[in-house]
Amino acid sequence: MNQQIFKVYTNRQLDKIEALQKIPQDMLFSMQVVANVLPFRVNNYVINELIDWNNIPDDPIFQLVFPQQSMLEQTSYERMASLLKQNPAPQLVKKLATELRAELNPHPAGQMDLNVPSLNNEPVKGIQHKYKETVLFFPSQGQVCHSYCTFCFRWAQFVGDKNLRFASHEIDQLHTYLKTHTEVSDILFTGGDPMVMKTKNLRPYLETLLSPELSHVQTIRIGTKALTFWPYRFVTDDDADELLELLEKLVKSGKHVAIMAHYNHWRELEPPIAHEAIRRIRNTGAEIRSQGPLLAHINDDHKVWAKLWREQVKLGIIPYYMFVERDTGACNYFEIPLAKAWEIYRQAIQKVSGLARTARGPSMSAGPGKVEIQGVTEIQGEKVFVLRFIQGRNPEWVQKPFFAKYDPKATWLNHLEPAFGEKQFFFEKQ
Repeated sequence: MNQQIFKVYTNRQLDKIEALQKIPQDMLFSMQVVANVLPFRVNNYVINELIDWNNIPDDPIFQLVFPQQSMLEQTSYERMASLLKQNPAPQLVKKLATELRAELNPHPAGQMDLNVPSLNNEPVKGIQHKYKETVLFFPSQGQVCHSYCTFCFRWAQFVGDKNLRFASHEIDQLHTYLKTHTEVSDILFTGGDPMVMKTKNLRPYLETLLSPELSHVQTIRIGTKALTFWPYRFVTDDDADELLELLEKLVKSGKHVAIMAHYNHWRELEPPIAHEAIRRIRNTGAEIRSQGPLLAHINDDHKVWAKLWREQVKLGIIPYYMFVERDTGACNYFEIPLAKAWEIYRQAIQKVSGLARTARGPSMSAGPGKVEIQGVTEIQGEKVFVLRFIQGRNPEWVQKPFFAKYDPKATWLNHLEPAFGEKQFFFEKQ
């Protein structure tokens, strides 16, 4: 199996992508406008193996990685387009981009303040501790991806603004924090994508968890899109075998290792190299769980989700989450009304076997926690959403059902109002 040479393109190289040469100049210009505000990065594997270039711009993988004009609000788009037509100095483009990004809710759900823990009365960089049992860690060398998803809720990590970026290279600080928080059973290495890191750089972060002092950390999760964007990472990269040996070592030590794989469409599972990467990871004893948001223009079809989940089960992947697109970045382009999201989920889940019904959703990762839409029904003459917390800032909220007035246009938790005449939801009091 031949390995491709890894090649990546950024916003300054859009016009160098050979496959784009047939695209009209006005469309290419609109991509460049958006790419100066929202991050753009794509590699040759995605270009050559995943995109159907006979179906542009409607191809779902093209929509997944290439910027589209409507991803920016019209006034924002026009401001940046007008500036770029003047051949401006780079600092002027950067200044306007910073202004426009500030309007896009760069860190939703209180990430910059509510989730940052402290150690010795000092904030701990590169760690989020939103839920009692689970800590998120952002290794500094993993704060980039093989390609960028246009919908990404962590887009602010990639725009070069240190004030918007989570990252840490302090292994000792991570160790100390976990040692003093024995309630933590799970750690999620996230980004960006930790799988862009060389194994020699990833190894110290993972092996520190084998310390007897951290025996309470039972599960190691690694969030990654590499199974889609660069499956060679697990097959033919120079240190692919070393990476798999590291995963196997963690499993044999008694840790539960879960690769949290991000999938958005069944097409990402088609290439043979993707199958081989999945097989090799599973042979280490690590499990693969899949998650991804429901997105307009990409996968807002119950047939797409049903096929995705069936194919994943066939390959040994555990369907885990269907998310609602977060209220950040280009959400105006991708968001779907909650009522439609639930209907897509319901129809998809009806078409799969019990082994695929492990997929939870549609779930909103909102400020109070992960809130799942369980359905739409009528109670005492009032049409309502039935909701529950899958996870919450307060563990007492977990699995607690609550109700919201039915709103066919609502796309996020803060668009909903309590049902039955209540003035606020129960969690708002806390």
